[in-house]
Amino acid sequence: MKFPENTIRPRERAFLVGVDLQLEEDLLSIEDSLEELALLADSAGLDVVGQATQRLDAPNPKTFIGSGKVEEVKALVEEVQADIVIFDEELSGRHLRELEKIFGDRVQIIDRTALILDIFAQHANTREGALQVELAQYEYRLPRLTRAWTHLARQAGGGGGRSGGVGGVGLRGPGETQLEVDRRDIRRRISNLKEQLEKVRTHRQQYRSRRKRSNLPIVALVGYTNAGKSTLLNKLSGADIYVADQLFATLDPTTRRVEFPGGKIALVTDTVGFIQKLPTTLVAAFRATLEEIAEADLLLHVVDVTHMNAQAQAKAVYQTLEDIEADHIPVVIALNKIDLLNDSDNARRAMEYFPNADAISALTGEGISELLESINRILFESFVDVSIWLPYKEGGLISLFHEQGHVDRIEHGDGGIHITGVIPHRLLARYSPYLIQTQ
Repeated sequence: MKFPENTIRPRERAFLVGVDLQLEEDLLSIEDSLEELALLADSAGLDVVGQATQRLDAPNPKTFIGSGKVEEVKALVEEVQADIVIFDEELSGRHLRELEKIFGDRVQIIDRTALILDIFAQHANTREGALQVELAQYEYRLPRLTRAWTHLARQAGGGGGRSGGVGGVGLRGPGETQLEVDRRDIRRRISNLKEQLEKVRTHRQQYRSRRKRSNLPIVALVGYTNAGKSTLLNKLSGADIYVADQLFATLDPTTRRVEFPGGKIALVTDTVGFIQKLPTTLVAAFRATLEEIAEADLLLHVVDVTHMNAQAQAKAVYQTLEDIEADHIPVVIALNKIDLLNDSDNARRAMEYFPNADAISALTGEGISELLESINRILFESFVDVSIWLPYKEGGLISLFHEQGHVDRIEHGDGGIHITGVIPHRLLARYSPYLIQTQ
């Protein structure tokens, strides 16, 4: 159907399917996970018109959910005239093919991962972000090529989504099926994207090296999506970063200078929000961006204290930090959105679970001065005793120890130097590979 120019195209109608797998331990209940899926659908520009759930010991090898449930969902989809069926779990290529046969050409079948990839494609505003999203889309689609993806010519460049597909299809060789042609072209495109992203990664690493030479400490904002990280960075730095009350409103990292008590300066970086069941393709594709977190001196974990699943969301954040090997970095917790709390009981329960956190409102500024003091103590006032063995090739770390720490004893040996003394706690992660002992 064609729409006249300057008219708003109707939002597509989505039907959600949740599965409670008894053999898996999810952070969120099936009801809460579906509620989050509905928010994701809204962020992608979809209207949710219905949902269905099923509890299973294990996925059905053909259709993921049971055959009876498939027929029930099909009837409900027809009743509410849904355009898209979204599964809250990741579907295999076989699942997609079988479900597409059953639901027919009018209804599109996607899963949670495809939906998140679509949102990321909409919100990637830089060349790096677009490349990362496009790579994740192709790597996701390669083992799942079905009628929904194959031979749908479109302009490549990270603009993917529900109408997605593979552009640049070449001529078919003798005996080749269209599926084989598409797979070959996807592999070629993936290889090209990885080469481009490696150049971006090298450039970003050089940029990080220059920042480290400036000896300005780096604070990475982390947290569940929509926890208020961008709003907090705006408040801390006076920046004007795009903020919206939706999941994954901002995607590309932003760094700003922030002044702390005593006039000290640090660089604060806003990063992509985390979410439960974060697609592995995204973690891999966004390696360069996530390295911003892994190489920070301090993590500022922003928690939406008003959310009923705040504890589960925090666990999802810590799981992702472990996945990207950033769980060793010091953390300051900011319990955000206290201006929205209706009663003191909610605040008290949150503080019991996060006993050392600072309660703040990034919107009104309440508690920000206390938060800055907490960060200041770790970045500039907290020191730790260390004994390290540094190879001579790590001249930068040796110089940094002399500049930022205090040397009690130094001994030169074959191939390296043994230093005992104290360093700022924020630098401990940089020296961790060479630690002999800490006190």
